[in-house]
Amino acid sequence: MRKHERLRAINKRILNPIILKFAGKTPGPFAVVQHIGRRSGKSYKTPIMVERIKGGFLIALTYGADVDWYRNVMAAGGGVLRWHNRKYAITKPEPLDVERAMQKFPLPLRAVLRLNHTEDFVQVRSRAEGTGS
Repeated sequence: MRKHERLRAINKRILNPIILKFAGKTPGPFAVVQHIGRRSGKSYKTPIMVERIKGGFLIALTYGADVDWYRNVMAAGGGVLRWHNRKYAITKPEPLDVERAMQKFPLPLRAVLRLNHTEDFVQVRSRAEGTGS
């Protein structure tokens, strides 16, 4: 089992349930993506790290692009993101290269992402739920 896979397994069972208690509800880089399993049809909530950008969000794929939540969002063409206590419909997931993406994150977060060797990012369009904008 590779290092990222071990860490991802630990996070999924131990840290994610803790992070889900505050992610998306408080200021900071953590949001919650709600997505539907592409095979199971079940609804899931996964904590993720995001940065607000014009017209949407930039999402750091901290464990790479081969994670279930990302594959589910790609298959569905979108999902729902809870960030700073608001819900947003997200659509049009589009990968963004590491250098352009890193520039959009604040310096402290950039350092954390580099230490984690994060190389995959996706930008999504968004609109606040309950609005036409």
